[in-house]
Amino acid sequence: AFVLAELAPRLMVEKHLGTAAELSIQGFFIISGCLVLGSLIRSEKIGIYAEKRIRRLYPAYAVIILVPALIALFFGGAFNQVLAYILPNLAFLNFLEPTLPGLFEDNPMPAVNGALWTLKIEVMFYMALPIIWWFIRKPGALCTFAWIAMFVGAELWRQFFMQFDHGLDASLAEKISRQLPGQMGYFAIGMLINQKWHELNQPKFWWALTGIVLIALSLWQPLLHILRPIGLGLVIVWIAFSAGPALNAARYGDMSYGIYITHFPIIQACIAFGVFASPFVGFAVSMALTLLVSFALWHLVEKRALLPSSHYRKSS
Repeated sequence: AFVLAELAPRLMVEKHLGTAAELSIQGFFIISGCLVLGSLIRSEKIGIYAEKRIRRLYPAYAVIILVPALIALFFGGAFNQVLAYILPNLAFLNFLEPTLPGLFEDNPMPAVNGALWTLKIEVMFYMALPIIWWFIRKPGALCTFAWIAMFVGAELWRQFFMQFDHGLDASLAEKISRQLPGQMGYFAIGMLINQKWHELNQPKFWWALTGIVLIALSLWQPLLHILRPIGLGLVIVWIAFSAGPALNAARYGDMSYGIYITHFPIIQACIAFGVFASPFVGFAVSMALTLLVSFALWHLVEKRALLPSSHYRKSS
């Protein structure tokens, strides 16, 4: 919201919030690596695993692509331009056409849903995971090599493209560095958590302290970025396994995915209608709308698309 509404353009607060957002997305990749590997292990066949992933991800994703496109058509957008948005975005190629005619064109940033770039990485990970699991499922030299390759290969990929530090090449190189395998270190930590689950259920406070130090080192010195997945993993494990109140967070539905894929266009709409003229009102309205839309998306689309045996349905 700070970036899209230009509430503090190029000030330190925007930079710090950007760092927090980056760490949050990387933490999400860790959690995804853990949970999705569990889904694969529980699946009797690759086809069942693929079906579960499609049911969980795609119906809500398709809705969030098609609804803005229909709105653009309603307000007079040319059909061929709208179609040029729909086709690549339904295929997770959001970078090919991020905008719609007549929608958010006067906003500081006209993209319809800039948060969706991570889902392409998610889908690529889903596709690669069965192959990765074949390498790491049995201890031995092949397993050790696979773990090392995921960490070191991801960092080599990232560091190579981060060497471009000027001109148009720099912008493109930064985007490429964020793609798979550049994020594989985070997924790998998540998979490792899945494999060591029962050994981690007695968390130690020094795990969190060590994790915070490693994250700080990676932020201080970019060459130490390889430490960040380990640091984030330690913090996440400590939070996940520490004693705390029973939140029963899914009792109204699992709205986490819905919040992620709807918040960006909702903020954009609030900006377009001038709601962010008062930042406090803008935040309040966009947060309320995001929760409301996510609640509806879960109950009307996501939950209905899942198998009856899905743990997402059972937990809610």
